[in-house]
Amino acid sequence: MPHVPFLVTGIEGIVFDMDGLLIDTEPIWRRSMIEVFGEVGLELTEEQCMETMGVRVAEVVDLWYDRQPWQGPSKEEITRRIIDGVIDHVAIEGEPMPGVLQAFELVHQLGLPVAIASSSSENLIEAVLETLGVRHLVLAIRSADDEQEGKPHPAVYLSAARALGVSRQACVAFEDSPNGVLSAKAAGMLCIAVPDPLIASDQRFDVADLRLSSLTELTSESLATLVSDPDRER
Repeated sequence: MPHVPFLVTGIEGIVFDMDGLLIDTEPIWRRSMIEVFGEVGLELTEEQCMETMGVRVAEVVDLWYDRQPWQGPSKEEITRRIIDGVIDHVAIEGEPMPGVLQAFELVHQLGLPVAIASSSSENLIEAVLETLGVRHLVLAIRSADDEQEGKPHPAVYLSAARALGVSRQACVAFEDSPNGVLSAKAAGMLCIAVPDPLIASDQRFDVADLRLSSLTELTSESLATLVSDPDRER
């Protein structure tokens, strides 16, 4: 592994969220949910779908079933249809968010191992990483589907740190949703928020250690500010 410059000493691992951070899947998720829920009589709006950003799709399906039970397809079937719809769209139109490829190259040059900690299923995570061409740069994948609880619970981030073999306090998490930021901070990680502009005013982003408008702003110097902050609780 390449030597990590003194500039970022104290950081041992990078953990990326996926949806909305690495690839603009949030509109695809909303479209897929609106279409699939519409088939069973639930007329959801974009705003209602945005309320559950960063939450596992199975939990979203449970939520809406509890509010408006439907006849016919099971919750498991609805969940599968939504995920399949997103995977299909990713393969056709998936594009990296601004700065994603440069961010992967930067952390690779710094010798920092990378994990993905996402609320999406592992097969969707794999599909996205292959579409973006960065699968070979990712050491570990952790899906909240495999945890007892999803974000904002810290379980998926704690699993990611264990998979990398590094201390959770020495990991930097990147998130675009409030639930994700809360999850990373609850895990004891440093967190860089890259908020979706549609929800950037959400006060839950305030607990992040750093906020960027996009990953194009990420530099080794900005990483260094995270571990040099004297007010940071370790």
